[in-house]
Formats: sequence, structure tokens, C-alpha cells
Amino acid sequence: MLLYPHHQRTVDRLIDRFKDDANTLALIIGGSLVKGYGNESSDVDFVLIATTDEYARREATRALTYYATDLSDYPGGYVDGKIVNVAFLEEVADRGSEPARSAFENVIVAYSQLPQLADLLHCITAYPEAHHVEKIRSFYAQLLAMQWYVGEAEKHNNCYLMMHTVSDLVLFGGRLILAHNRMLYPYHKWFLRTLQDAPAKPDDLMTLIDHLLNEPNKANADRLCEAILNFTAWPTPPEGWPARFMEDTEWAWRTGSAAIADW
Repeated sequence: MLLYPHHQRTVDRLIDRFKDDANTLALIIGGSLVKGYGNESSDVDFVLIATTDEYARREATRALTYYATDLSDYPGGYVDGKIVNVAFLEEVADRGSEPARSAFENVIVAYSQLPQLADLLHCITAYPEAHHVEKIRSFYAQLLAMQWYVGEAEKHNNCYLMMHTVSDLVLFGGRLILAHNRMLYPYHKWFLRTLQDAPAKPDDLMTLIDHLLNEPNKANADRLCEAILNFTAWPTPPEGWPARFMEDTEWAWRTGSAAIADW
């Protein structure tokens, strides 16, 4: 956790603004600061848990965010919040995506009137073990598909396809490693930082990723794929990676599934 004195003053003012509001039940401080990724100029991110009636009122007008600069006394400082209710937290605990779960890792409960909050946060931030193997199979298929697409991009001198594919290759290769470590994917902003912290990974993983992102080509893509694919005996899709890729990507609309990058 990286909470500078001026951030703590901001949090204290945030508490003062909401703690006596009958429409709010709890205040949670999250974001880069509580993850230890922030710096002196970071904003203060928070989640405000509203009563059922207050959330319904706000949901009707989509007033589910809160932004203010008057609570901070440092240059460029501000607070940036989301308003949810207990039912939302229960949904995240039951079926939330990894980024939705990761947002609650290491949070600080500034105040709470909810006796069940600690248990809810524990359930939310637990790695979703039930989907572990199938996620790995899907990420494995995506990695092999992106390796093929890099070759196509290079063959046809398609710069757009190359840049898009290289980003996805890094994403799904990295998600394999995070899944192997049972670490939640935090979404793009902190993805590589989290991946760097994974204890079990190829020794040169981050270097290979840097090389590919700085010099996107088939040779660098193949080196990264080889390091990841040979790292462990991955569970592979029994139907083959092309069929799994097709169902997860091209045909995802048929089941109404979220985009695989957001799982």
C-alpha cells in the first residue's frame, strides 16, 4: 500500500462527506494506491456502497460515478468513485470477471455498516477455481491463433493486424501465466506489472515481451510463444485450438458471452 499523507487527508475528507449520509452503507478505498502501484500524484479511487433505494434512484439516471476535486489539497488531486449496492457485490462474488474481482484486492474499508462486508470481499477476491482449466484451454487457443495471425500479418505486410495481434498475443500468453499462478487479471493498465510479480513464469518472460512489443515480428512472437508453451504441460482444448478459438471469438455472440479478453 502506498498512501502518502496528502492521500490520507483526502480519504479523511471523503469519509467526512459520506459517513453521516443515511443513503450510504460503506466506503471502500481502492485503486493503484492500495495495490502499491501509485505515486505522489495519484488520485484516490473508491467504491461507495449505497442503500438499495439510493442505488435504484441513481441507476435510473445512471448517476453511478462520483468525481470531485475539492477533497484534495495537492496539485491535480481528485477522487474518482463508483456507486454500487450490496446486490452488486454479491453478483461480483458469484460470477464477476477477473478484472471486476481484482478491483477489490487489498482494498481499505474506510467505514462500514455491513457485517457481511468482510466475507463478501473475501469471496470476491478469491481466484475463481471452478473455471480454471477451461480458461487455460481458451487462453491457450487464443495464443496459438495469435501466433498464426502474426505470421499472416508479416506475410501480407499488414501493420494494423500485426499491432493488434501482438497485443493480444502478449495478453493471452500472460493470462496463461497468471492463471497458472492463480492470480487475478487486473485489466490492461496494471497487467504487465501484475505479470512481473507472478512467482512462476519463464525466466526471460518480461524481456521477451518487451522485445516483441518494441519489435513486432514473427521471430519475436515465436520466441515468446515457445517460452510460454514449453513452460509447463498446459491443459489443451480437446476439440483443438482452431475450434475453441472460433467458439470463443468468432461465435461468442451466439451465447452472449463477454469478450474473452475481459474474462
